[in-house]
Amino acid sequence: MPLPEGQDITAHFDVVADRADDAFVTRLAGECAEVSVDEVERTEAGRDWWPLAMMWAKNGETPARPTVIARPSSADEVAAVLRTASEAGVPVTPMAGRSGVCGASVPVFGGVALDLTGMAGIVAVDDESLLLDVLPGTWGDTLEADLRAEHDVTLGHWPQSIALSTVGGWVACRSAGQYSTRYGKIEDMVIGLEVALADGSVIRTGGTAPRSAVGPDLTQLFVGSEGTLGVITEARLRLHPLPAAEVRGAWSFDSFEDGLEVCRRILRRGATPAVLRLYDHRESKRSFDLEGRHALIVLDEGDPAIIEAMFRVVEEECAAAERHDDELVERWMHHRNNVSGLADAINRDVVVDTCEVAARWSVLPALYRDAVAAVKAVPGSWVASAHQSHAYTDGACLYFTFAGQRTDDGITSAEQYYADAWKAVTEVTLAHGGALSHHHGIGLHRGRFMEEALGSAFPTLVALKQTLDPKGILNPGKLGLPSPFGPAVPWTGSPR
Repeated sequence: MPLPEGQDITAHFDVVADRADDAFVTRLAGECAEVSVDEVERTEAGRDWWPLAMMWAKNGETPARPTVIARPSSADEVAAVLRTASEAGVPVTPMAGRSGVCGASVPVFGGVALDLTGMAGIVAVDDESLLLDVLPGTWGDTLEADLRAEHDVTLGHWPQSIALSTVGGWVACRSAGQYSTRYGKIEDMVIGLEVALADGSVIRTGGTAPRSAVGPDLTQLFVGSEGTLGVITEARLRLHPLPAAEVRGAWSFDSFEDGLEVCRRILRRGATPAVLRLYDHRESKRSFDLEGRHALIVLDEGDPAIIEAMFRVVEEECAAAERHDDELVERWMHHRNNVSGLADAINRDVVVDTCEVAARWSVLPALYRDAVAAVKAVPGSWVASAHQSHAYTDGACLYFTFAGQRTDDGITSAEQYYADAWKAVTEVTLAHGGALSHHHGIGLHRGRFMEEALGSAFPTLVALKQTLDPKGILNPGKLGLPSPFGPAVPWTGSPR
C-alpha cells in the first residue's frame, strides 16, 4: 500500500538509538559510492510487505526510518560499510526487494539501510556441474528468465514474490518456491556463500566440492539468519536442466484429513511432484468453486520417464478420490501470485493475513483442526482456513489464512486483532511440536516466539550472534535476539 501523498509521514517505532551523525554519514560516503539521506527514500526504505506496515501506511506511518541509505556495488563496499558502522556502533539493516511479510528488513533502530539491489546479475554458470554463482541483489524473475534464455537451465525456485524478491533475501530468510517438492527449498539449492561479517572481513563457505565432510556446514549457519550474523554478497546455487515435459491433475476429497493422508502416501512412495497442494473446503470454494470438497492440485515437470512414473503413483493413491478437470490447475497457475485483495481489505479496515507453519504428518490433522478453531475463537474473526502448500517425506507446510475486524466488545484496534490471531496459530503450532515458520521467516514480527520455539538451543544462537557481531549492529531487533539498542520487540504484540 503506497504511503499517503501530501502529508507528513511519521515513524511508528520512534526508537532511533544510533550514532549516525553528519560526521558518520560523511565517512560512510567515503567508503560507499552511493549514499543517500533523502527523506522520501529513507521513508520508503523503512518498510516491507508486513501487513502491519500496510495498515500503518494508511494512517500516514512508516514502521521506521533509517538515518542513511548505503547502496554498495561490490562485496568490498559492503565490507567497508559494515566496518565503518561497527567502529561507530551504528546499526545496519540489510535489504533489497523488501518483499518480506514479517518486518525483517525494517530498520527498527535507524542507522544504515544497506540496499543490496545494486549488486545484481549472474557471475558464472557451470553447465557441466549445474552450478550458478549469482549476486544477492538479483531479482528473481530476471534471474529465471536469463537462466532459461541464455543457458537452457532453471533454478526451479518460484516464490509467490518472485518479481519482488532477490536471491540474497531468499537465502537470508530460507525461502520456499511453489515447486519445492520437486526442487527443494532454497536451503537445498545453496551450496556455498560469500559473506561479509560485522567487522568488515569477507569469508567464503562451502561450494568447492559436492557433499564435503570438512567440519560443520558453515554455509547453513548464514542461511535463514536474516542478516543478523553476516551479509550475503554472493551465492552458489544448484541448477537443473529445463524440463522437457509436464503433467497435471486435480482431485478432491471428502475431508482435509483424507487429502493429507493421500499426500503423505504419495511422498512415502518416493514420488515428488513439483506441486502438491491441498485446500480445505473453504479455500476450495473460494479458489475453485468446489462446494464442500477439499481440492488437491498436482503438477510436475522434468524428464518424461521420471514424471510419468511419478504421476502413476499419484493416480494410484488418488483412485478413491473425485477426479476433476485439469483446468483447476490452470486456474491456480493464473491466480497464484495475485495478492491484490490485501490492499483492498486494509482499505476497508479488514485485517487479512497468512501464517505458514510446518509439522510432521503424524500431527498435521490435529494441528489443522486446532489452529482453525483457535483463530475462529478470537473475537473479531470472520473466517479461518488453510491449505497444505509444500510437502516432504516427513511432513508438510500448512498455510493458514485468517480475516477479521475489530469489534465494539473488547477488540480495540486492528493491531490487537492481528496479534491475537497470530498468537492463536502460533500457540497451537508450538504445542503440537511444529515449526514457527516454514518459509516466511521470523523478522521482527515472530521474534517474540523465538525463545520458546528454539528452547534450550536459543542461548546457542545468542552466543553465535555475540561472537560474530559483538557490537550487535547487524539487523538488531530481529530473530528475537537481544539488542544493545533497545528491546527486541518494540511493538504491542506479546507471546502470552
